[in-house]
Parts: sequence; structure tokens; C-alpha cells
Amino acid sequence: MIIKTIRTSTVKITPFKDQKPGTSGLRKTVKQFQALDYFPAFIQSIFNSLPTLRNSTLILGGDGRYFNREAIQIILRMASANRVGKIILGQSGILSTPATSNLITLHKALGGIILSASHNAGGPLGDFGVKFNTSNGGPAPEKLTEEIFRISSNLREYKITNIHPIPLDKLGEYQLGDMEIEIIDPVKDYAELMAKIFNFEKISSLLKSDNFSMCFDAMHAVTGPYAHTILEEQLGAPKGSVIRGQPLPNFGGGHPDPNLAHAKQLVEMMYREENAPNFGAASDGDGDRNMIMGDYFFVTPSDSLAILAANAHLIPAYRDGIKGVARSMPTSEAVDKVAEKMGINCFETPTGWKFFSNLLDSNKISICGEESFGTGSNHVNEKDGLWAVLFWLNILAERKESVENIVRQHWAEYGRNYYTRHDYEQIPFKSAEALFENLRENLKLLPHKQFKEHTVVTADDFTYEDPIDKSISENQGIRIIFDDGSRIIFRLSGTGTEGATLRVYIEKYVTELDQFEMETQEALETLIQTAEFIADIKGYTGRTKPTVIT
Repeated sequence: MIIKTIRTSTVKITPFKDQKPGTSGLRKTVKQFQALDYFPAFIQSIFNSLPTLRNSTLILGGDGRYFNREAIQIILRMASANRVGKIILGQSGILSTPATSNLITLHKALGGIILSASHNAGGPLGDFGVKFNTSNGGPAPEKLTEEIFRISSNLREYKITNIHPIPLDKLGEYQLGDMEIEIIDPVKDYAELMAKIFNFEKISSLLKSDNFSMCFDAMHAVTGPYAHTILEEQLGAPKGSVIRGQPLPNFGGGHPDPNLAHAKQLVEMMYREENAPNFGAASDGDGDRNMIMGDYFFVTPSDSLAILAANAHLIPAYRDGIKGVARSMPTSEAVDKVAEKMGINCFETPTGWKFFSNLLDSNKISICGEESFGTGSNHVNEKDGLWAVLFWLNILAERKESVENIVRQHWAEYGRNYYTRHDYEQIPFKSAEALFENLRENLKLLPHKQFKEHTVVTADDFTYEDPIDKSISENQGIRIIFDDGSRIIFRLSGTGTEGATLRVYIEKYVTELDQFEMETQEALETLIQTAEFIADIKGYTGRTKPTVIT
């Protein structure tokens, strides 16, 4: 289809003052994005922040949530008006975040626009999000997101063409004025990349064997088509191994968040007394997170990262060794122990995948991850849920052991990091800010104080100096470190859309085998009570327990 004659309009607006992107772009309620001119204003701000936009190539897609298709049509019309040269778009508007990252580098694109609010709920009463990834495939760095916010705060007009919607469900090419639109299979290039990284022959043999079964929960989100194609069609997992594989605008009414609280169907299946699958996994809304489980066994994201690093030599793409590893500061120090034994660097960064980008681009690290169920490597400049699942399947195919045995042998060799995260969601902003102001005011008083059997060694507000570009990121989370290496960390999350989310991370390291069998919350009970006391969580928020424990 060719539309040669198009009319461009310039729409006058009043600047919006609340379009500041967080660690994963701009997230607001669907209703906010549907408000008059709100969404186009943010897209124009992205366009205005890119000096080489004219005649460039952009990748476009999303997780299929409510408003995804309408938002894509708006972007196409605006891209044409702003003289973009080409848009490469996932069929039906579907494109996972890691697949987008891959396509950006594959096509040498200027960047990509990802429409997703990740693990947040969808539907007309849910959330929507917009994230821009740059030419290296990674999330926009702070300097760019700050520029986008500066532009949006002063933006008084946007450009848009007046045309009928472009068909999104049929593969092919369209011409919109001087702009080319190519609608592609969203899975094909990503699947080809995975086949280059992993031993598909061995994984296929595992999945087809009579004594192995698996379940992958796509949570009615973007990874459904990817999992059906790769796991069932290409690798031969029995039909039905992928559940909830159809992307839905409201994610079937649930949160597409791969954790024990929200992936209930998978958890019940993995914890049943008889005939539980040998391996279970789930991914989130936009496909960049993962949860790993064995038969009646949950693998914490921090342990998963450490085990992937320790077993990387079993994977074809990493057989010659890994350059280094990185973790976000709140992530447990389990991977540090692996790096130390391997003699490679371990970098500690703030939360947010963009902080890994410079390390990946500079070849300082090969594998990295966050405690929030995100792991990835130098194959794309994003975290990648299905990649992590295939990594685990490749390990299982090579080692021929259960998930639980692999984890327990890892603890025996490296020690166990008991770890938990307590989330207090939708706290009034003023209460959350007051809590943190009080914490910061008392940081200097904490060293040498004793809380039951734990004595504070250091307490600070984490500051990160990027080892590549020397940029400084301050106020990245309050750390309280005790004499036995235990840690308590407090952060305010930027991924919610209503109120503030207080995240409390608690960690304790043990090395004796007889200390490995405690239930996590029991093992950390004293530190949990200490965290509640130091922050006076009940006093500032009125909460007596977390909203979610992971």
C-alpha cells in the first residue's frame, strides 16, 4: 500500500510538567496517556531529542497491552510528519523488549520505541508505558531521559499526519509519504539469535525425552508467540508446555509479573505433590524478566544470576569464558562469590538496565542481572527473559541433574545468600519521602550500633561512578551493612504509577551446610525486624506488613 499524498498538521498544546521518564521510561495509567495530546506530546519530545531523526530507521513494537495498537498508529503518523525514513514494526504491534534491542543493532537503527509498562497490570484501568532505546540497543541513558523531560516541560506543539490507520496484522511493506513501514515477523530474528547462542540440539533432546517435562507461563503477555515458536515448534517441547501463550490487552486480568505472588498457576503446578514438571519458568509483560523453578523448588533471581555465571562454560556462546559480571546494588552478592573464584571483575551498579550498557558496550562484562527477575548478557543490550530460560534448559541438558540439585551444589561450593525483598506499594509520596529523609538524617549515627546480634559497620546512600564515562549517579539506595556481611537496603521504586513503592532488600550470607535448610523469612527474621525498626515503617506508612514478599 502506498499513500503518496499526505497532509501534515501542527497541533498547538500546553506543556506537560509530569513526563519525567523513570528507570524504564514513562509509565502512567492508560487514562493519563489517553488524555488529550498527552501521548503525542511525549512522542514529539522523544523525536525532538534526536538530532539525526530525519531519514533514520526506528524499531517499533510493544507488549500488546491495552492502547498498544492505537499508540502505534499515532507514532506512525507522527514519525511520517517528522521525516523518519523507515519504521520496522512487529506484526500486530507485538515486539518483546529483547527482540527490539536485537533488531536495533541488526538493522543499525537510530533506536527503538517500546510500548510497555513491563510487569504492571494492563487493561483500560491499568497502566501503559513508553521507553526509548538508543542505537546500541540499550535503554536511553540518564542524559537523554533528562533531555526528553526538559523538552516535554516546554513543548508547545507536535506534528502529525492525517491518514487512515495502517493495517498492523499483515506482513509486508507500506509507503507513507516519504516514510517506509515494514511489518515483520516479531519472532524470526530473535529465534535465529537464540539458536546461535545455545545448543538447540541438546535442549531439544531434553525436551523430547520421556523423563523430562516443563511448563512455561507467558502470562498472556508478549513472550507467548516467542515461546510457542522456539520451545514447542523448534525445540519440540510437547504442545501445552507453554501456558497462557496468547497476548491479551489486559493480560487475562492479572499482573504480568513473574514472581511467586502473581504467577499463581505456574506456582501451583510446580508445587503439587504428584506429577509436577521438572522445570518451570515465566516471563513478564514485555519479555525481559524471568522466574525459574524446579519441582517444588524456587530459584531466587540472585541465585539464578550466580548459577548462570558459574555454568556459562557449558553454553556454546560463552564456552571460551566470560569477561566479567555485574549486578545491581540491591541484588544479592551471590554472583560476587562466583566472580571472585573465577578471577573476573564484578561490578555493582544502581538499579536500571541502562547502567549495564556502558559495561556491555566496553566489553567489561558478559553476564549481568538484577534481583527484580532480570538477567541478560552481551547478546543484546537488555535483560532477556526467554534467553535466561533457554540458558537454564541448556545447563539442565548438559548436567542431567534437577534444578534443586544444581542450586544445592552451588550453595555447597559458594555458600548461600539468604535473600528477600519486601515491597510496600502505593504509599503516599509525602510519607515515603519523610521516611527516606529520616533515614538519611540518621545514617551517620548508625555505624557501631548493635541491633540484636548484628552490629552496623557502614551506612550510606549509594553513589555510583560509571567506570567508563565517569558520570556520577547519586542517591541510588540506602545501604546498611553489618559486621557479618549481612545487608539491609532501602529504595523507592520508579516503576509504579500510583503512590510510591518502598522496597526493602534483606540479605544474609552463610557457609555451613547445616545452615542451608531454613525457610528464607525465618532465616532473615531478625534482620527483617531490624529493617522495620530502623526505618520506622509502621510509623511513617501505617503498614504492619509488606504488600508483596519475594
